[in-house]
Amino acid sequence: MRRPRLIVMLKEPRAGRVKTRLGADIGMTAAAWWFRHQVRALLRRLEDPRWELVLAVSPDRDGMQSRIWPAHLPRIAQGQGDLGARMARQFDACGMQSALIIGADIPGITKRHIAEAFAQLHAHDAVIGPAPDGGYWSIGLRVPARRPRGMFAHVRWSGPHALGDTCATMPGLRIAQLESLQDVDTAQDL
Repeated sequence: MRRPRLIVMLKEPRAGRVKTRLGADIGMTAAAWWFRHQVRALLRRLEDPRWELVLAVSPDRDGMQSRIWPAHLPRIAQGQGDLGARMARQFDACGMQSALIIGADIPGITKRHIAEAFAQLHAHDAVIGPAPDGGYWSIGLRVPARRPRGMFAHVRWSGPHALGDTCATMPGLRIAQLESLQDVDTAQDL
């Protein structure tokens, strides 16, 4: 049996292209620096033989060739479209292999959170980890090949409705809710 796949969605840490809301508060260069070091710490913390750790990178060409991220971790290009289209593409690449997608800007994620998410996927069709701002830090599917048609359609991203809108695109699925974790979007979040 294949190990489940943990997919970390991330962008190249370039000033003005990553963490722009945080950059508006602390400066674009400082925000990119924070993101780069946050992601490196996250990847070190989450590598584990229980799951396959994969980087979903953006922009596609630069992310695939980047020397910033660890060379030993497999990479998949995120592709075009809004966040929902890019996450759907990641799930589609997994087929029957259980998968969990997480954001890279959540300092509190530990191996315990990932193990709990995969454990919940044994008894549920999907898992979602809420964030206090109405979004979410993780979403997983037990069988990505069976994801609902239209999953992530019409989701209002980067706002208080993202979690509710996403759950509404998964009718009939048994969804387990994970522990709430804070993402970093602004200086106040830091």
